[in-house]
Amino acid sequence: MERTNEELLELLNALPPVVRDRIIQSPDCDRLIEVVLDYGRPAEIRYTDRFERLDDYVVSEDDIRFVTERVGEFGGDNRAGIERTLHRISAIRNRTGRVVGLTCRVGRAIQGTLDMIHDIVETNKSILFLGKPGVGKTTKLREVARTLADDFKKRVVIVDTSNEIAGDGDIPHPAIGSARRMQVSDPSAQHQVMIEAVENHMPEVVVIDEIGTEMEAYAARTIAERGVQLVGTAHGRTLENLMLNPTLSDLIGGIQTVTLSDEEAKRRGTQKSVLERKAPPTFDVIVELIDYDKLAVHHDVQRTVDAILRGMQPQPEIRVRTQTGEFEVVAKSRVPEPMEPVRRQVEKTREPLAPVIAQRQTQTNGEAKPLTRVMRVYPYGIARTRLERAIREKKAPVVISNDLSDADAVIAMRSSLQKKPAKLRERLGRSIPTIAIKSNTLAQIATALDDLLKGGANDPEVEEMTREEVLEAIEFVRAKGKAYELQPAGPTIRKMQHQIAESHRLRSEAVGRDPNRRVRILPVGA
Repeated sequence: MERTNEELLELLNALPPVVRDRIIQSPDCDRLIEVVLDYGRPAEIRYTDRFERLDDYVVSEDDIRFVTERVGEFGGDNRAGIERTLHRISAIRNRTGRVVGLTCRVGRAIQGTLDMIHDIVETNKSILFLGKPGVGKTTKLREVARTLADDFKKRVVIVDTSNEIAGDGDIPHPAIGSARRMQVSDPSAQHQVMIEAVENHMPEVVVIDEIGTEMEAYAARTIAERGVQLVGTAHGRTLENLMLNPTLSDLIGGIQTVTLSDEEAKRRGTQKSVLERKAPPTFDVIVELIDYDKLAVHHDVQRTVDAILRGMQPQPEIRVRTQTGEFEVVAKSRVPEPMEPVRRQVEKTREPLAPVIAQRQTQTNGEAKPLTRVMRVYPYGIARTRLERAIREKKAPVVISNDLSDADAVIAMRSSLQKKPAKLRERLGRSIPTIAIKSNTLAQIATALDDLLKGGANDPEVEEMTREEVLEAIEFVRAKGKAYELQPAGPTIRKMQHQIAESHRLRSEAVGRDPNRRVRILPVGA
């Protein structure tokens, strides 16, 4: 604690005196996160649970200069530090390269954060940490490096791009223990330093922060294939984020489209073109940091990725820290076995098809039921970037397809379909679910995506199952002369049911309230 206070004082001494004095006088000094200094604007002091804007103090050029002269040199990533501390000072420059803004982030070495994952660290498996900014990815990375080096006596090399793990200066921060640190002069050369670390220094463990480019992902795979344990962080919050990220998907084995034989496609109950993993994952275990005291663990990345691609919903292990300071497992890991195709289930049970239809229809509570597989969507006449954003914001199990003939569904502009429907049919050659939108806006694209996830599109399989169920009901009504109520359904399916009944000259009505609203088919004369 004493060393932490000394390091905090070093950062405070590098700040303008007025800002420094205001922080020292604050009762929340120990909870300081960062200080923001933008030229011509009031200074901001941010704590863990609040922020304070100094409206009576506007940052001047002299303030910016005061700070930059008291910290280290800024690298190619516009980051600097204070020697032998973990503080990070990030610069904002104007068009001429002059510094006009600073973010001074407090760095603290916190020990004892590995108790929740200590059993994973000691398995010698490669571990990848994911999570939003500020949940402690780098802190855990630093603690893993120290633990492996000091407690397990391993040769650990840290590839420290922005000096965030081991601090600024030539002498690394004591928080990494006896682990060695390799600094990276240019962030674009991180992948080269990663390979150099393995070739020159014979590490047993390589620690990497912020894997963010395709070359870095490739370098990580090269290191793993040489039998070196990897511990790193990557941009993304969940495993599904990596699967949807073409730049980093190689970390979990990469995803490719393969064409199955007729026999295999029939056995799986899928289309002939499916998504599969290209290679073994670079990392064996993925830890998603949900919050400071809550995390999700995917113990077997290979099985988990395969399960998602085969249309299943794996459950990661959820660990939380209790009020007593200990942690407990609140949900056990579960990776289901491959599901039997839906069509076979229907043939085997010979039960009404409504439950299968209901699984893919609009949910009455307005929420999308999670898909059981990754859906490939082809954008026709709509903005691809907006579709990508909608997928990210909804965390939808959807990938954008560049090949119309390989897509599971289409989201299209209504005007495009009206002008060139023949072109769409010609390239497609088959009927697939299609959602048409009026305008090319993010809101409408997001709504269309919701409709696809809920099964509200023009899906031929849903139409066929709906028709079969209604025909069974019509046969019952004509034979018995009694009304027949179908299974509860969403508005899209109910509309189809009404139309089919009408085409057979029978009346129908909707009865009940959501979520049990359903169609009743009436006998002649009723």
